[in-house]
Amino acid sequence: MKLYAELLKQLYKVIDRANIVIDEPMKNHTYFKVGGPADILVNPEDVSEVQAAIKICKENEVDYYLLGNGSNLLVKDGGIRGVIIKLSKLNKIEVEENKIIAQSGATLYDVAQVALGKGLKGMEFASGIPGSIGGAAAMNAGAYDGEMSMVMESMLAIDGNGELLTLNKDEMELSYRSSAILKYGYTVVSVTLSLQVGDVKVIKARMDTLAKRRSDKQPLEYPSAGSTFKRPEGHFAGKLIEDCGLKGTCVGDAQVSQKHSGFIINRKNASAKDILDLIILVQTEVEEKFGVKLYTEVKILGEEK
Repeated sequence: MKLYAELLKQLYKVIDRANIVIDEPMKNHTYFKVGGPADILVNPEDVSEVQAAIKICKENEVDYYLLGNGSNLLVKDGGIRGVIIKLSKLNKIEVEENKIIAQSGATLYDVAQVALGKGLKGMEFASGIPGSIGGAAAMNAGAYDGEMSMVMESMLAIDGNGELLTLNKDEMELSYRSSAILKYGYTVVSVTLSLQVGDVKVIKARMDTLAKRRSDKQPLEYPSAGSTFKRPEGHFAGKLIEDCGLKGTCVGDAQVSQKHSGFIINRKNASAKDILDLIILVQTEVEEKFGVKLYTEVKILGEEK
């Protein structure tokens, strides 16, 4: 840790030592349950600590990465050089009439449950997505004919210099699985959602229906990062993969799910390399057979072992 001596000294001044971990295995922080160690993992408790951590990393010319709850992340077996700033402790959710203001570390499930409790509709589609609202906002996540662009009114974000800025709907630059957050390397601090008043029973019934569809069709019993690939224009990734005869294909303990071909799962003891090699195999086969390029929806970070 000699390389990071000055950086750690500065971090310890603004963040409790108990919230700074050295050589932390990333398999403990991702839904895939794989990944080597991060040099430093920081768990800020408020927005000012996030700003301070970013500024310290910038001043020391050390790479940093933002982490929600790791539901859409694959970390390579060699781990991550630099600093992981984990936002899970920023999870406050507030309600003002038909608006919900949720900090970035709040889970989509919890936000949807708060909306349900207040009789507000619009977040049902996201109630089963295993991610944080910050990550969902950044990638404009969606499912079951809904996406974040339909409910987001504004975002509070941190720019690359550690300064706060507010983005309104037009400034978010929302498109399929993308936004200004990803384009410019901003960090989502909180999201303001504009919802509609609805019937609690109807909202609950919709959430229950989607939960059943999800459990019936998706391999929720295995570690994965959800849909592995973005939807190619005019196609469905899962169908292309299945039509290549790849359903159930394994590399080590990584497998194309037999329940849904759009998911790659960790059957038990897969390495990140197993998963990456299977991703490449699937991409190669689909392009050779159908001429369609598959791009990962899963974010890939880190170094080979």
